Amino acid sequence: MFVLLGVVILGTLVYLWSKSQAKPVKYETVQLERRDISKKIIINGMIEPRNEILIKPQISGIITEIYKEPGQNIKIGEIIAKVKVVPDIAMLSSAESRLKVAKISLERVTQDYERTKKLFESGVTSKELYETAYSTYLQALEEVSIAEENIDIIKKGMSKSTEAYSNTLIKSTISGMILDIPVKVGNSVIQTNNFSEGTTIAAIADMSDLIFIGKIDETDVGKVKEGFDLNLIIGAMQDEKCTAVLEYISPKGVLNSGATTFEVKAAVKNIENLFIRSGYSANGEIIVDTKDNIFSLPESTIEFVADSTFVYILDKTKENEQNYIKTHVVTGISDGIFIEITEGIDSTMTVRGKVVTK
Repeated sequence: MFVLLGVVILGTLVYLWSKSQAKPVKYETVQLERRDISKKIIINGMIEPRNEILIKPQISGIITEIYKEPGQNIKIGEIIAKVKVVPDIAMLSSAESRLKVAKISLERVTQDYERTKKLFESGVTSKELYETAYSTYLQALEEVSIAEENIDIIKKGMSKSTEAYSNTLIKSTISGMILDIPVKVGNSVIQTNNFSEGTTIAAIADMSDLIFIGKIDETDVGKVKEGFDLNLIIGAMQDEKCTAVLEYISPKGVLNSGATTFEVKAAVKNIENLFIRSGYSANGEIIVDTKDNIFSLPESTIEFVADSTFVYILDKTKENEQNYIKTHVVTGISDGIFIEITEGIDSTMTVRGKVVTK
């Protein structure tokens, strides 16, 4: 029995000892391969229409009708909505008072005119006095007409003579697509003037003229210039291909989260058969350098030490073991995944890669 117990204890100790021993680390191996490498600058941004117009009313009131919906195409001059004027009580009272005064004046002037007319027809008074009375009579008629129209404008926002220029009908000032109508029937709206921006009735833009707006880091801004081509990758349309031409680089940087970035704008091309929505996020790729058919390694195999670069080469003199020799190499262009190797090793050598996890 003691022998059996000793065997169990000894076996346990051996098992624990074996578990405590570090297992040898094994690595994947790679070799130099020829491939094409392009160095790219990635710019994050979004797609927006070049010109987005906000339609605002020229008169304050309440929305009574909305004739269009977001997503519809609209032509210049088409009616978007109708506004009902809410009369200003003080202005209406003043206008009504002005009309009463104009009617009283007209009544007096009419009597003078009719009397002068009879005297002129009888040859008692001169033609000059008659013409003066007639002119005064016409002026009084005009004053009444103006006062009546002023009341109509205050009450309805238009009069008979200005009906064609009514501000109560909100019309589009451009042709394009309606992006948004932020108001609803019953909403109060404020007219645009020198003291207020006014309430936005609709946002309209020409969706055939789009631009890519993004931010480029200060370390890359010196590598690009106006006229460069961009390949656009739109997040919501990754299977579609479109391009853009860089047309603006901001002369002033903005500090954001410790990094200085510069705004760039590029005109989007090749979108005739695509429906791109305003606000789509996108990445712009600018190829600043490219090399074809060059020797390269995965960048993960490179060890960077100060200004030098090294790889680990398999020592083939030792069989059944993965022993590696640290070797200096000279690198070239990189795309972030693969890096060019110009000196230090050749295609016959085996390079240490990632650790084998299984």
